[in-house]
Amino acid sequence: MGILSSMYTGYTGIQGQGEALSVFGDNIANSATVGFKTARPEFKDAVAKSLNGMGSSIATGRGTKLGNIRTVFSQGTLTQTESPTDLSITGNGFFVVDGVEGRAFTRDGSFHFDKEGKLVNGGGEKVVGFQADEEGNMTSKLGSLSIDRSVLDAKGTSKVDLFANLDSRVDTEMKFDPKNPDKTSHFATGVTVYDTNGAPHAVTVYFNKVDEHNWEYRAMAKGEDIEGGKKGEMVQQASGKLSFSDEGRLKEQSSDSSFSFNKGSKAGQKVEFNFGKDIKTGGDGLQLTQYGSTSEAYKTIQNGYASGSIGSLKFEDDGRLVAVYTNGESVAVGQVALAKFESPEELMKTGGNKFKETRNSGQPTIGTPLTGGRGQVTSKTLEASTTDIANEFINLMTAQRNFQANSKVISTGDELLGEIINLKRS
Repeated sequence: MGILSSMYTGYTGIQGQGEALSVFGDNIANSATVGFKTARPEFKDAVAKSLNGMGSSIATGRGTKLGNIRTVFSQGTLTQTESPTDLSITGNGFFVVDGVEGRAFTRDGSFHFDKEGKLVNGGGEKVVGFQADEEGNMTSKLGSLSIDRSVLDAKGTSKVDLFANLDSRVDTEMKFDPKNPDKTSHFATGVTVYDTNGAPHAVTVYFNKVDEHNWEYRAMAKGEDIEGGKKGEMVQQASGKLSFSDEGRLKEQSSDSSFSFNKGSKAGQKVEFNFGKDIKTGGDGLQLTQYGSTSEAYKTIQNGYASGSIGSLKFEDDGRLVAVYTNGESVAVGQVALAKFESPEELMKTGGNKFKETRNSGQPTIGTPLTGGRGQVTSKTLEASTTDIANEFINLMTAQRNFQANSKVISTGDELLGEIINLKRS
């Protein structure tokens, strides 16, 4: 009987709209949840049978059913915070976390360091990232992001880069005297060199012109800093030769060094004085030049430092976790990993702002931010919920009206059944 089937049809509508109310209510309830993505109910019509058999376009409808609850992965607004371990993703990707329930994925980047120095989320699950070697270079090894080096060991200087110009106009009559280097050199510049214990030492590099295209340099340290040296005297620890082209560019260079600082540092410390890639090795020879202008040092860079402890932490836009030490050095200790799915809408919600992979979502492709279509990671920000309160209220009112309309179908069917029953009485 069509009247009875219409009542069941109305019931499916009531049941479906009840599910819709639950979805919209959940969206509203999570309007302040970090990284939350709104859901959308998707309904399908139900057909009982075709009136004229297989292949007929005439079919009897039997209401509706909930086909899917789809998570809408739109970009949430970024909100500023004060914590450097708060992270957000702009674009595609999920943070990867490991816990007692296995691996999960999340857009919630409200992280912190636990007592073991590991980066974790609010549930204590460890954030997965790429590990760095002792030099701060990223490797392909995945593991928990942690701060294992609270103290940065001292590093002796092994290389000094000098950027300068040597005046081509000076004469070649001046002869260098190691006992009076300041007055017997054409040009001098200073640089700080660290011994193997991390102690800084002032070193002066003296330059002397030999002929029209050739110079010599000598690196000298104070005698009181050198093993066997005398206070008040300068002791040569490195030397080399420099050759220039007719255009004033560095054509060729040579260097020899052996620093023997005192007070427990390693003897014979090799320090390379580098003046850039010269023409002989395929360079442009412009880091050190011989132009007809005043001799001048533009910049000196050396790679040594004293020991230091962690002063602060920061995340770069590419997800690298950088430790800033009290000696002024910054060393990358790891890099946040991001997982990318071919079909993120098919991920399964597991609560706690987390998702699990499913057969339909595909397996995650894990890599670094800003690569392979993955998004950018920003520190001191969190991704807000994508819930639009005004839109959800409209959805609620629409679902409410649909619920009422379907209940009206049932009440109308009941009235018609009552009329049929009254036929016998009349």
